[in-house]
Amino acid sequence: MSTATSVVSERQARRVAALEAHFEQVRTTRMAGVPLLNGALRVEAVGFQPAPFEADVDGLEGVLITPWFMSLVRLPLPTLPHGQRVGKKQVRVFGAERFDFLGAHDPDLGYHETCALFSPMDGFATHGQARDTAEAALALIRQPPAATPPPPAPPPRRAFFKALVPSASAGA
Repeated sequence: MSTATSVVSERQARRVAALEAHFEQVRTTRMAGVPLLNGALRVEAVGFQPAPFEADVDGLEGVLITPWFMSLVRLPLPTLPHGQRVGKKQVRVFGAERFDFLGAHDPDLGYHETCALFSPMDGFATHGQARDTAEAALALIRQPPAATPPPPAPPPRRAFFKALVPSASAGA
């Protein structure tokens, strides 16, 4: 797993490994022989880091690359039931941005959320190119928000009223 340096605990590493294993199984079973697959790509979880999932649930977020899609993924640490959230859209904060995520559930993973970046994956010639794209997307998304300059101070009251009064020389 290439994300070991991003994931800080053994529990988190196991959770990301389960994500990769699940989608590897999907690749070799349900997706086997589907022309949509890009044979140059493999399943890989990229840049997963701790992030709050829900109010009282810790989770991880990163990018999942497969031969048929690349998505942002929000993965809770505990295996959660779907809670009737499958297919439902939620706007979620991811890094410094907000995205629409869809609820998903797989028996191996439990409930998780995804936001598609690319599908199909035919635009990628190599797996390295897909990984570089995933890492670049995460770098952009995870940048701290740009500091906005404070609004200019309003002019003093006297300057405001002087601007309203025509000057004496204007009428001469």
